[in-house]
Amino acid sequence: MRANVWSGRNKVQVENVPDPKIINRDDAIVKISSTAICGSDLHLYDGYIPTMERGDILGHEFMGEVVETGPDVARLKAGDRVVVPFPIACGRCEQCQKGLYSLCENTNPNGGMAEKMFGHPTAGIFGYSHLTGGYAGGQAEYARVPFADVGPIKIEEGLRDEQVLFLSDIFPTGFMGAEMAEPSPEKVIAVFGAGPVGQFAIASARLLGAEHVIVIDKERYRLRMALEEAGATAAINFDETPDVVEELKELTGGRGPDSVIDAVGMEATHGRVALHAYDRIKQATRMETERPHALRDAVMACRPGGIVSVIGVYGGMMDKFPAGAFMNKGLTMRTGQCHVQRYMRPLLDHVVKGDIDPSFVVTHRLGLADAPEGYETFKHKRDECVKVVLKP
Repeated sequence: MRANVWSGRNKVQVENVPDPKIINRDDAIVKISSTAICGSDLHLYDGYIPTMERGDILGHEFMGEVVETGPDVARLKAGDRVVVPFPIACGRCEQCQKGLYSLCENTNPNGGMAEKMFGHPTAGIFGYSHLTGGYAGGQAEYARVPFADVGPIKIEEGLRDEQVLFLSDIFPTGFMGAEMAEPSPEKVIAVFGAGPVGQFAIASARLLGAEHVIVIDKERYRLRMALEEAGATAAINFDETPDVVEELKELTGGRGPDSVIDAVGMEATHGRVALHAYDRIKQATRMETERPHALRDAVMACRPGGIVSVIGVYGGMMDKFPAGAFMNKGLTMRTGQCHVQRYMRPLLDHVVKGDIDPSFVVTHRLGLADAPEGYETFKHKRDECVKVVLKP
């Protein structure tokens, strides 16, 4: 089959690779109909996530048709159309029983490696380095899906791929970020980052009852999408605002937002000049893994007693975290890789009822063979790119 593989820093290529096979009794093989490039994939592309190996198949947002199942798979059969969540969960361990699927204790065969990085192992993740299990991803013609009775959700006819594809990651991730922010009509929610996850955080905050959502980004076209499509009620452009924290206070009567969502993560490309240069140098020399401008500003901007919800991906260590502001303002921080399985069914119901059409984020549609072009377009925000969908 054909698959998009990691070939080194800032290089991916589509190659012929062996077809996946049933390995365990609870596996399924899925023929991919749609897959996507995620902002998290850029961390791999840019070389900031360790343990990538040449030839690793990328991609953790995918859906398609079941073509084969292992003998212990009971919920799925050949011909079922499914969306596959990015975290791989066993459904039986203590964390899964609590609904904390991205913390599954049994699906990362390289748990010892992750434990050295994070103190505890993470769940396995499709196409996301050997740190998270070394599983082949879904930017391919076929994928092996372990624990097939726990993860994939069946999709009925009548819904287009692009309406449901993002149930695999970015829609639940944005929703979880909004849920952790505890939105309500009287609260002001600020969202740093108007990329795909930020768009869904905004839309989800509105679904959950928020009436005031401020979005912060530096790309005018993404801010426009946030205002016109996702439901943001105000926007701040980094490039046109001397001090974002002060601007947020100005928009909230001096108090600051009640909750702030960081939908940016480790590769923030904009910040205060001196601090931005410091982070870029330390990250380029691998002395620091993050450029945490958005998280620093989120902490500084949030009102005393407020919530900082972090769904942007961070991978290691950061410098100059404003611990004094965090502690003395009595903030609460909530974060985590999304527990996608928990959210897939209720969010699918929102799509079916017409409450939201997630396809609004799609700006580019390419064939799988064009994946290298898609990565470059997405990374450099060419042609007003927000989200790339690949069609094997």
